[in-house]
Amino acid sequence: MGILNGNPKDEPMHYGEIFVVWTASTVAKGAVSCYKAYLNHAGDNDLKKILKDLIDQASLEIKELDKLLTDNGIAPAPALPERPEVKLEDIPAGARFTDPEIAATIAMETAAGLVACSQAMGQSIRVDIGALFAKYHLAMAGLGVRILQMNKEKGWLIPPPLQMKQPE
Repeated sequence: MGILNGNPKDEPMHYGEIFVVWTASTVAKGAVSCYKAYLNHAGDNDLKKILKDLIDQASLEIKELDKLLTDNGIAPAPALPERPEVKLEDIPAGARFTDPEIAATIAMETAAGLVACSQAMGQSIRVDIGALFAKYHLAMAGLGVRILQMNKEKGWLIPPPLQMKQPE
């Protein structure tokens, strides 16, 4: 039996897997911090709900990824300090992110997350690591659909120029 046979959790992680898991954990910690700040700035209830779901998803990823790193003898990046809650009215208008700005940013970050998960899945040789990122990809795709629907319903989506007629 070779080193890469049997239970994937008994197999060593290769350097690419270590890097992608550590990076994903670190990015998720930054995302939780940013999304909590966005939650302070958001006024729209639908946007707040999606931000809370993004925080929950990133928190789950941190827990699972840090456990994977720790189980393999790798120290995860430290967590960022907790953000205090702030009332929207206490943020000056010029310093406040608007709901459309927040929605556009989370849409872009969600799309980038899908690409990152796909790349992690493709480079993983441990089945459990590939499956973990496939699970995150699926969750991110669902959140992306919700963000797109919200942006369309609220009139926040700015589409690129649309071709209405075919050239003759």
